[in-house]
Amino acid sequence: MELLKDLEWRGIIYQQTDEEGLKDLLTKEKISLYCGVDPTADSMHIGHLLPFLTLRRFQNAGHRPIVLVGGATGLIGDPSGKSEERKLQTMEQVQLNVDGIRKQLEQIFSVEGENGALMVNNYDWAGSMDVVTFLRDFGKHVGVNYMLAKDTIATRLETGISFTEFTYTILQAMDFYHLYEKHDCKLQIGGSDQWGNITTGLELIRKMSAEGSKAFGLTIPLVTKADGTKFGKSESGAVWLDPEKTSPYEFYQFWINTADADVIKYLKFFTFLGKEEIEALEKAVEEEPHLRKAQKALAEEMTRMIHGEESLQQAIRISAALFSGDIKNLTADEIKQGFKDVPSFTVEGEEELGLVDLLVEAKISPSKRQAREDVSNGAVSLNGERVTDTAYVLSEADKIEGQFTIIRRGKKKYFMFKY
Repeated sequence: MELLKDLEWRGIIYQQTDEEGLKDLLTKEKISLYCGVDPTADSMHIGHLLPFLTLRRFQNAGHRPIVLVGGATGLIGDPSGKSEERKLQTMEQVQLNVDGIRKQLEQIFSVEGENGALMVNNYDWAGSMDVVTFLRDFGKHVGVNYMLAKDTIATRLETGISFTEFTYTILQAMDFYHLYEKHDCKLQIGGSDQWGNITTGLELIRKMSAEGSKAFGLTIPLVTKADGTKFGKSESGAVWLDPEKTSPYEFYQFWINTADADVIKYLKFFTFLGKEEIEALEKAVEEEPHLRKAQKALAEEMTRMIHGEESLQQAIRISAALFSGDIKNLTADEIKQGFKDVPSFTVEGEEELGLVDLLVEAKISPSKRQAREDVSNGAVSLNGERVTDTAYVLSEADKIEGQFTIIRRGKKKYFMFKY
């Protein structure tokens, strides 16, 4: 399917500065285009993904992506979507953030071949610019009234906005101008909240580049959930791309728990599955929703893309083990992922502990009498296997890789013991 038609079918296009002009350009030549992110943390979360996955669709169609991590703009702070000033970060922290995010973006894009991704940092051209050059060469071309009309600035006038954040849109416009001049970058894409920054960049190109210069902007819709709640949050908070912040298992679980009402939209937005595959999964949602084929496809595609095949298979193993209760075959690393949020108890000393004593000491059962009753009634499982012997004493064989024992009381209450 032709690229723009595919983007329209997927519902990815929100606004364009010149729809016919861009369509004509893409039919005539392969272009360079860019998308950027500010390093506000040392990892991206899934709310950042859609613009970059859209950029990857352009790369798959033969165009050259320019991937920008904003080391300079990250020091300033984008007022978009904020009701108050951002807290400024140190140079050292911003650089750490740049390094972390760049590694994640390098996993999404191919850097090989004629249209291999170009990775750039706007600190390389903005960081050494003196204030007089900034004011004379760039500030002179952007009117105050023009900036005040931007939603990102207008919405902050009542609560207050510093001159620093007021000038953010010029800094980002400088990026588009620089990439246009140095790398013949004809298109910027971004989230719908970036429309004002993108059009300011086009204004600079129009005023500062050679007569007849032409560039384009395209924005992507805000990702929403059918029930009105915010996309990208799990019970434990944001869903990060960094496996230390959100484990591959948690990442997989986020996607597999997608509601039927959202799953086809997310397959269109986030995966590279084709129209026929997605329509077949849409039919499966309608006719056999209990099989959750669409959710499994979404979880597998996303986990494989961000964390790789090995981590995907690990996430599937953990999920299957928790569903079946067959915990003893999991590795210690898989235990860490699967039981990250359950109550834990550290066992001190080397002496062997009776199961009943352990239940009381960890406050799983309120008393020895209750603990004995729970065990004898078959309500307690050790690493997935039911134990009914009230005299049972835990041994080394009950410690997974010598590090963990998982006790379950009832059907769903899990407890992790660490050694």
